[in-house]
Amino acid sequence: MVKYRCGNCGRMIDIEDLEVLPGIRCSYCGHRVLYKIRSPTIKKIKAR
Repeated sequence: MVKYRCGNCGRMIDIEDLEVLPGIRCSYCGHRVLYKIRSPTIKKIKAR
C-alpha cells in the first residue's frame, strides 16, 4: 500500500484518499505537495 505525507500539515494519506478529490491534493488541508513514504524494507542486490 502506497502512503504519502502532506508537506504542509504532515498527515499520512493513503492512495484511496487521493482518488476522492480531483487532482493531487491533501484531503485535510488542500495542500498540493505530497511526499511518498519509503517502505521500511531494504533490498539487497548482489554485485557482479
